[in-house]
Amino acid sequence: MREQASAVKERGAATGSDLMKEPRTLGPRMNTKKKLILYVSLAGGYLLAVMIAGLFMEPELYGVNYENKFLLPSLAHPFGTDFMGRDMFWRSVKGLSNSILIGLAASAVSSIIALIFGILSAAAGGKTDRVINWCVDCCMGLPHIVLLLLISYMMGGGGLGVSVAVAVTHWPELTRLVRAEALQVKNAQYVKAAYKMGRSPFQVAKEHIVPHVLPVYLVGLVLLFPHAIMHEAALTFLGFGFPAGVPAIGGILSEAMEHIVTGKWWLCLFPGLMLLIAVMLFDLIGDKLKMLLNPGSGNE
Repeated sequence: MREQASAVKERGAATGSDLMKEPRTLGPRMNTKKKLILYVSLAGGYLLAVMIAGLFMEPELYGVNYENKFLLPSLAHPFGTDFMGRDMFWRSVKGLSNSILIGLAASAVSSIIALIFGILSAAAGGKTDRVINWCVDCCMGLPHIVLLLLISYMMGGGGLGVSVAVAVTHWPELTRLVRAEALQVKNAQYVKAAYKMGRSPFQVAKEHIVPHVLPVYLVGLVLLFPHAIMHEAALTFLGFGFPAGVPAIGGILSEAMEHIVTGKWWLCLFPGLMLLIAVMLFDLIGDKLKMLLNPGSGNE
């Protein structure tokens, strides 16, 4: 009996020491869904605020005022002023608003093209599949920025030229992903059974293929958005996008390059940070969305 009592005491002491060694958590850990909701809320709030502010902004806020040339950042001008006395804060907000609108329109059109071509290539096969793959290879074989410049120049530049150039050049990679997912569904037993039951290719694509490729499509759509914004800014920076009279982040950064060597650091720092924050937020959303839709990590 004494031996049993001493063994129980030793076991209790060991258990107590093990509990003392275990690290204590300060609170419940955020899972992937909560992080995704947090990132979506931050990105949506930031971009929605910028869009609304840019759409309903009075032009006088970022108008020319030569009396305020090259003012340092202050409470009156948080981002300073440029060589024409224009307030850089309101001009950057207006420019990012234009970039967001172009990015939304271009990424939506490009993703729809990728969805249609990817499903059509997998479902039809044969010559249709070869033609679509040939188009994908041609687009991906050319340098992306060169193709953007050529299309924008052919369309006359401006907002229309940038939108068309970004929309028709961002679908090839997403098309390949959609096609690969659609091919997996096409060879599944339930799809073959649907064909034997008299279902048409359109019905099979609508009822079986589209729901299966939708997660990949949504992730690709989210990741297309930052690429569209960056390429719009690049085209405007190189002089093939919005004209000088229209506020745009690429144009603002291009003008800042002429004055940064004279110490006017605020002309490029704050507009670049606004663009960087928008792109990074959507990259984070895309990463969390991939984790959430992945069966291996979706329950974390």
